[in-house]
Amino acid sequence: MEKHHKFSIWYLLIAVWGVLILNDLIVSTYGPRGLAYSEFLSYLNKSEVVEVAVTQDQVTGKIRPDQDESKEFTFVTRRVDPELSALLAAKGVKFRGQPQSTLLKDVFSWVFPILLFFGIWYLFMQKMNPGGGVMAFGRNKAKVYAEKDIETRFADVAGCDEAKAELVEIIEYLKAPERFQVLGGRMPKGVLLVGPPGTGKTLLARAVAGEAAVPFFSISGSEFVEMFVGVGAARVRELFEQARGKAPCIIFIDELDAIGKARGINVMGGHDEREQTLNQLLVEMDGFDPRIGVVIMAATNRPETLDPALLRAGRFDRHVLVDKPDVTGREAILKVHSKNVKLAPEVDLSVIARRTPGFSGADLANAVNEAALLAARRNKPAVDMADMEEAIDRIVGGLEKKNRVINPKEKRIVAFHETGHALMAAFTPGADKVHKISIVPRGIGALGYTQQLPTEDRYLMTVSELLARIDVLLGGRQAEELVFGEASTGAQNDLQRATDIARAMVAEYGMGATLGLSTYPRQAHPMFLAPDQMPASGREYSEATAARLDVEVKDILSARRERVGELLTQKRELLDKVALRLLETEVLDEEEFAALIGVTPPAEPV
Repeated sequence: MEKHHKFSIWYLLIAVWGVLILNDLIVSTYGPRGLAYSEFLSYLNKSEVVEVAVTQDQVTGKIRPDQDESKEFTFVTRRVDPELSALLAAKGVKFRGQPQSTLLKDVFSWVFPILLFFGIWYLFMQKMNPGGGVMAFGRNKAKVYAEKDIETRFADVAGCDEAKAELVEIIEYLKAPERFQVLGGRMPKGVLLVGPPGTGKTLLARAVAGEAAVPFFSISGSEFVEMFVGVGAARVRELFEQARGKAPCIIFIDELDAIGKARGINVMGGHDEREQTLNQLLVEMDGFDPRIGVVIMAATNRPETLDPALLRAGRFDRHVLVDKPDVTGREAILKVHSKNVKLAPEVDLSVIARRTPGFSGADLANAVNEAALLAARRNKPAVDMADMEEAIDRIVGGLEKKNRVINPKEKRIVAFHETGHALMAAFTPGADKVHKISIVPRGIGALGYTQQLPTEDRYLMTVSELLARIDVLLGGRQAEELVFGEASTGAQNDLQRATDIARAMVAEYGMGATLGLSTYPRQAHPMFLAPDQMPASGREYSEATAARLDVEVKDILSARRERVGELLTQKRELLDKVALRLLETEVLDEEEFAALIGVTPPAEPV
């Protein structure tokens, strides 16, 4: 493998020093003979000096001893003060002029400026390209991990058993490719890991490399593209050349959508450098021989934006979904991340798993770490269930702000508002059960919250369940109107979410009465990102349809408002009872809330 020698300023210093020494040797060997000034005067008195050249501090010339031309030589001597030289000559003292050292003068006059110029040039090139010098613009920035450096194994990855099963074939192929080649089979050139953020796609790729015990090239898609045109393509070429030299190995490209977005979809014109990088990646994957044992893996949470040429057979032809874990997967992930955490005996990870629906692997790891920090802050010997509960609340709702001053009137409004949510959840069929009610401010603007937990993981929702969610969301505002005779601005987010559900029922799910089965989605939502992370697009239906849609959404919300108002009026005594208790304690858990309303809390599912 070709070695790259880095430029060093010490090489230049050694070269300059060698030139100075060589110059002194040449001058001392072949230059004029150095004479003492007294010897020069002696030759001068004997008329043996043929010619001289006098400067301010030295005399050079030719001497012909005994007028013999064969003995003629050139000389150089340092001048001495004439009066002093006469006195020394009279006393018979041998004397000479002693030159001052000019080494420092030479260094500061021409050597130092040259070194300063090269130093500034070198630093400038390093700033332009931290990767290493003038010729390193096209050098890829992939981090290369040897087999011994990768300690991640499949045992460290939990909650994605199906994805691990899909990748077992790749590990077996890297360990024993002849098993597949003898049957004429070939391994997929590329494996694309898709899924929401934080589900462990990068960790899974490292585990594959660790299980297969092969080198691992890791690079982000954004590291290919620079301000210079052609750099990204050069880095792709070098990355694949290095991978061929270390085969069998794994190339992992994180955030593939940074360079793999579909070409030609940008109305303002495409990014030439990104498209050149993508073209080079397509060429390298297309001309890659799978028999050499290099597997290309990539991860993205935006698969819908990728260029179709990347996803065709022969390139990233195997797609592995790494989705958010279910309750069993969450429990397994909690066990992995709590291995090095000292847990109290009463901590039940299965209960924590049921209370964290929608959490990704990164969220669960963060929850365990937050709980450990809370326990350490309180000088506890181990992490108990209360620490885990508070860590989950902190992730979901934000930091608790007990020091925020709220006047008694607003606190009373918040208490009745949250109680309205809780009572609607408790007495509405199809609604998720209440886990906790709090009027302690959290996060940026939340003055309180009612936490509901589903009894099990759900993937489908019926009409009655969607209407139940609207009822729970409207319960807070209706409780305010019932008790105080007017509503506050605290229900703004509740109304927005209720409107979104009602509009989706009519326009997207075909559950409306006037539009029938026709669907009019607002926009194409990203597959694994929240809809509010995408810019809004224009509607694709007429003004008449929009008017009918608005009327039906309004009718749904009005009907649910009447139903919620009637139910809270019937439960007014419970509303006052729970709200007053909430004002005293600020937090009500599931058991205390159930005892106040006279309802037995449902048992935890097995």
